[in-house]
Amino acid sequence: YIVGRVGRGKTMVMDLFYACAPVRQKERLHFLRFMQDVHQRLFELKRDNPSMTDPIPPLAKSIAGRATLLCFDEFQVNDIADAMILGRLFEALFACGVVIVATSNTEPSQLFQNRPGADAFKPFIAIIRRELDTIELDSPRDYRRGREQDQETWLVPADTRSSQQLQHVFRRYAAGQKIEPVTLQYSGRSFEIEQAAGPVCRFGFNSLCGRPLGPNDYLALAKRFPVVVIEDIPCMGQDEANLARRFITLIDALYDNGNLLFASAEAPPDKLFTQGEGSDAFARTASRLAEMGSESWLEHGAQAAQAAHSLSRA
Repeated sequence: YIVGRVGRGKTMVMDLFYACAPVRQKERLHFLRFMQDVHQRLFELKRDNPSMTDPIPPLAKSIAGRATLLCFDEFQVNDIADAMILGRLFEALFACGVVIVATSNTEPSQLFQNRPGADAFKPFIAIIRRELDTIELDSPRDYRRGREQDQETWLVPADTRSSQQLQHVFRRYAAGQKIEPVTLQYSGRSFEIEQAAGPVCRFGFNSLCGRPLGPNDYLALAKRFPVVVIEDIPCMGQDEANLARRFITLIDALYDNGNLLFASAEAPPDKLFTQGEGSDAFARTASRLAEMGSESWLEHGAQAAQAAHSLSRA
């Protein structure tokens, strides 16, 4: 369990280990994506086996059958539904001999604390402390920062001029394709997107983070659209922790998937959420946004957008 502040190289170290590990059956994935897959498999097991009383053991056996090594990036628990599943699922995975490596910004003892249901989550923390070695990786430097920045990815302030610039970006990536609504279907849910064209979609901040969307929704969005445009991101105060938490989850999904993000905001990322529950965790989001605005990120993301554009044309 590799823990440390944002941008200190935890993911790089884990990825080096993953690449070198002499194991044939292994998987490396973002923890949010893993939990999305878990919820989807539980949904399918219950649907296909109505009389099944406990789907956790067969799910764990299925996961262990395809991977004896699981590497999770950005291990975090923000959802009560995830918290209730994880203890029994991980207990079963360890019983099957699965080895787990994870990176996190949060010490095991602080996972899902100060939230409703936190006491019920403590047995899972005990499992983590028993089965995994906790190693701190720290440095005075955030390695995501200091890269050459593009000037059109994060526009401040969110005024008429910024809106016009984002409209230009949207049309550039749409490349003449028709702008129309799109509905994503996944895990028995649907997600209405009002403006989309080929590889790009466009939102107002409130339509993404001002309503009860979660990791599955944001991951589905990230997979479908390599380029995301968001307008009018506000500064968030102490009473808007839920709003900030959704934004953190959204950026995690986009970052892990390698999406391009263009946005207008009331302030730079570091100033968006400085006080309130979860404001410390927001430092990771600000760090990731800095990397997502770099020239190297844009170059890599543009290639993925072009590939998606070609597929949509076909």
